Amino acid sequence: MRSALLLGAAALGGCAWDGPMSTVRARSDFARDILYVYGIITWASVAIALVVFAALGVVLLRFREKPGAPLPAQTHGHTLLEIAWTVAPALVLLVIAIPTIQVIFRTQVAPAAQALDVTVRGRQWWWEFRYPSLGVVTANELHLPAGRPVALTLEGPDVIHSFWVPQLGGKRDVIPGRENRLTLVPDRPGEYWGQCAEFCGASHANMGLRVFVDTPEAFARWLAAQRATPAEPAGLAAEGKALYARSACVGCHTIRGVSAGVLGPDLTTFGSRTTLGAGLLPNTIENVTAWIHDPGAIKPGVKMPPLGLTEPQARAIATYLTGLR
Repeated sequence: MRSALLLGAAALGGCAWDGPMSTVRARSDFARDILYVYGIITWASVAIALVVFAALGVVLLRFREKPGAPLPAQTHGHTLLEIAWTVAPALVLLVIAIPTIQVIFRTQVAPAAQALDVTVRGRQWWWEFRYPSLGVVTANELHLPAGRPVALTLEGPDVIHSFWVPQLGGKRDVIPGRENRLTLVPDRPGEYWGQCAEFCGASHANMGLRVFVDTPEAFARWLAAQRATPAEPAGLAAEGKALYARSACVGCHTIRGVSAGVLGPDLTTFGSRTTLGAGLLPNTIENVTAWIHDPGAIKPGVKMPPLGLTEPQARAIATYLTGLR
């Protein structure tokens, strides 16, 4: 009995509608349009199931074999019935196709003039976000203002990825040599989880992202912080900055005024991010230290090589990076 109760509780626990990767909690116009089409398909499927099971029940009850009954008359072909089961599915497909086509065209329109442009680049295995009109570059955490149209331009510098934030809308592929676009209006402030939805290599499952939909005032504060010059560090953080500046880090990462690498994420305001490794771990000094010391032990296939630093050196750099806000 206990096992049955535990199994039932586990099964019901998987039915929550408000999980961070829920597709039925629409938080943008794009997500609501998709959910609208899914609703039509769901109710059409329910109606078809009811009709099929009702017809099956009638057949089973009316034409069941009875002891001693003669063989019933055999029917070969029924024109009306054959027309019905051809026309009925066609009508169902038409009911589904019309709103689907309408939503496809609606989600492919040109972005509004006041839309916020963001360039999304999927890389193995992290996300780069550029705001061309705002002069801001960040990684793995995308900030958007609530109520304002957003135009995401999707680019793939290495292999095929797929940008997917379930509560903000359906996935859109990120393909090398091809530019895709996704337009939406996020309407509720909050934190929304995303994931690469196209297998892209060893750490595909670890290629997550976070989208923070901010109030206009909170977005303005975030933007100002991203543009500000980081304060000069002191103590262990100053030692970390010196170690960073003379290590291989500068060849891959950008920190304004310190380095200009382009292979890895921009670290100028790294300390303001909530996670490390594309959503893999909380952004703490301990986790950043472990990452710097041996990134491959945390994220399989990661492009960042071990730097040969000692534990104290890794901690000093971690202290410096987490202080960049």
